[in-house]
Amino acid sequence: MITSLIMAGGKGERFWPKSRTNLPKQFLNISGNKSMIQQAVARLERLMQIEQIFIVTNELYAELISAQIPHLPIENLIIEPSGRNTAPSIALSSLYIEERYPDSTIIVLPSDHIIKNEGEFVDILKTASEVAESGENIVTLGITPTYPETGYGYIESANEISTLNNLEVHRVRRFVEKPDSITAESYVTSGNYYWNSGMFIWKSSTILECFKKFMPAIYEIMMEIQHKIKAGAAQEAIHLDFAKMPEESIDYGIMEKADNIFVIPCKFGWDDVGSWTALDRINERDDFGNVIKGNILNIDTKRCIIESNNGKLVATLGIEDLIVVDTDDVTLICSKEKAQEMKLLLKELRVQKMEQYL
Repeated sequence: MITSLIMAGGKGERFWPKSRTNLPKQFLNISGNKSMIQQAVARLERLMQIEQIFIVTNELYAELISAQIPHLPIENLIIEPSGRNTAPSIALSSLYIEERYPDSTIIVLPSDHIIKNEGEFVDILKTASEVAESGENIVTLGITPTYPETGYGYIESANEISTLNNLEVHRVRRFVEKPDSITAESYVTSGNYYWNSGMFIWKSSTILECFKKFMPAIYEIMMEIQHKIKAGAAQEAIHLDFAKMPEESIDYGIMEKADNIFVIPCKFGWDDVGSWTALDRINERDDFGNVIKGNILNIDTKRCIIESNNGKLVATLGIEDLIVVDTDDVTLICSKEKAQEMKLLLKELRVQKMEQYL
């Protein structure tokens, strides 16, 4: 049995001011006529029934998910009482999935990615599931880099390569953090580094054993929660025990320590839409390299991203390499080179007690 877990608790802060605390990036229509989370669910429905798809989020977004994915069974919506990073989130969700579908293979995916070649993506997930089921294996999808991106983590492939269903399966040598520009350039040139997509496939028994081995503090709490779930006290377990879990990422807690990890190199038109500059990659540009959306008048404007969401005219003259986003209550003007540093603005809004704009 194959199941899936969609991680949908993020705030998408680098996509501010369009992405807000009460309506983050995954619930927006960035590309196409569906929100990103609706697209994520639709892709998985090509592989499994909706009953096999689980979504983990926080209480703030539960109603949004129910509104956007109304056919998702309510028991498949896993609510965290607080954000504890990805390791506790996956730990809690794995217990729920294990209770419903014992010994299943779990596909873990973010909710806010763009994937253009969905048929190829689904085929790769099938192969990744086969690899995961063939042993105590963790499988991740590595995106073949097309440029030296400094905003992604990377996966280094070892020289142990096998083939399954005409796809290469590489043993992972190591995971590395986001590099500087010179290091990223060397990764791309080497040919054996891949962008870390944050997509993982494993058997429920495999990930439980990894928690036991590498994150024993979380595993001990997991066992307490599992006991309470079986005793019908799931809500008590979530609200009391979940908050005790160390706040840590799955990458740091397990991926950087386990030695049974494999990566499948992928080219299926992936983008994590991590910041506004992603729109340059996923949208058509005009003759001057601009990405335009809304009521825009531009003259002598080059390589800009300009969006108006309220019908108000945005006029530009003689600007280059800027991001201009106009919403009902905020107008953002930002150089493209600073797009990854959006959190500096959000930090200052908090310092100045202007949380209404977050």
